[in-house]
Amino acid sequence: MPILFVIYKRKDERQMENFRFHVTTDIRFGKDRLDELPDVLNQFGKRVLVVYGGGSIKRNGLYDQVMSQLAKNDNEVFELSGVDPNPRIETVEQGAELCRKEKIDVILAVGGGSVIDCSKAIAGGTYASGDLWEMVTKRAYLGQAVPLVTILTLAATGSEMNRGSVISNLKTKQKLGFGGPNFLPKVSFLDPTNTYSVNAYQTAAGSADIFSHLMENYFDLTPGTEVEDGIAEGLMRAVIKNVPVALDTPNDYDARANLMWASSLALNGLTGASKAGTWSCHAMEHELSAFYDITHGVGLAILTPRWMAHVLNERTTPKLARYAKEVWGVQEAVPELAARMGIQKLTDYFVACGIPMTLPEVGITDETNFEAMAEQAVASSAIATKAFEPLTKEDVVAIYQACMTPTTYL
Repeated sequence: MPILFVIYKRKDERQMENFRFHVTTDIRFGKDRLDELPDVLNQFGKRVLVVYGGGSIKRNGLYDQVMSQLAKNDNEVFELSGVDPNPRIETVEQGAELCRKEKIDVILAVGGGSVIDCSKAIAGGTYASGDLWEMVTKRAYLGQAVPLVTILTLAATGSEMNRGSVISNLKTKQKLGFGGPNFLPKVSFLDPTNTYSVNAYQTAAGSADIFSHLMENYFDLTPGTEVEDGIAEGLMRAVIKNVPVALDTPNDYDARANLMWASSLALNGLTGASKAGTWSCHAMEHELSAFYDITHGVGLAILTPRWMAHVLNERTTPKLARYAKEVWGVQEAVPELAARMGIQKLTDYFVACGIPMTLPEVGITDETNFEAMAEQAVASSAIATKAFEPLTKEDVVAIYQACMTPTTYL
């Protein structure tokens, strides 16, 4: 007579969270939409601060197109250039002072996520009092902000359609995310042709950032989130499909368009609004960028597979196995092996995209700062209590150490 084993599982007392989804950014998606810019800006006023980065928009002609529209519209134009890839608090202070002095009506951010993040902080900093770094460290800004319009040039952060901003302070070796309802861009122009000139390295790094946003929301313990998880899986598959096309043919409109829209949808709340957890890899990567000023997407790509392997256990395996099946098409019946196959496929994919996959490849050759970085990552986030798998300082150090050498997962 066969013996029947009945396994009783305690019902998870958690459930899908109550949430509010209210994203009011007016998206102008597609080619040749800049003739709409004057009417958009006129909603807010004539005095415009144009914020941009290192000059790529001048090389590719976008700067001249924007300035032509502003000149025809008789705007009073002020400029703030030189925003760093990890935007600095000093630039925020400079921009806020300029907005106050010149009584700016609207900020026009022309660039990628760093430019938009910096512009959000400037928008709030214009009205904030005291030390603007304190505004960042409070993590939530509820005050007034200068209206923000964006012209996106890099598919990566999703900042064009959300309320968040990430600012660095190299003096204190901190990189912190903060945000508020009035940081949400009023209008965002998303023209995929503006990303044609983005080089292969930045295209791959930006796509790793998109992928990470989806994964950070996906790997969460909140039950019953089939809609959000299904959307995230579809967006991940879209990224996987279109990055190689964009790398091989930089001016492929459909590939660039799919990556740009995936960037916006990955972090506008659509895939994470009902979830209650916190993000792990971003907390750890922010310390890498704060201490070493590396490219954010690359840091995430290096960390993510090591984090996945580190948190693989009996409780987390089912979700990791689902990810492997639904995102990568893994058909392995043994859950742990399926999960490991998914981790390996992600690693191989990043390698194929030309992304460095160890810390020494991005100039981090010793472990001197790992203890301090880990301590700060735990202190500045809820990864020790609310993560998919809680992480201690020792866990974070171990993950950093695993990033020092090439790793396989099968």
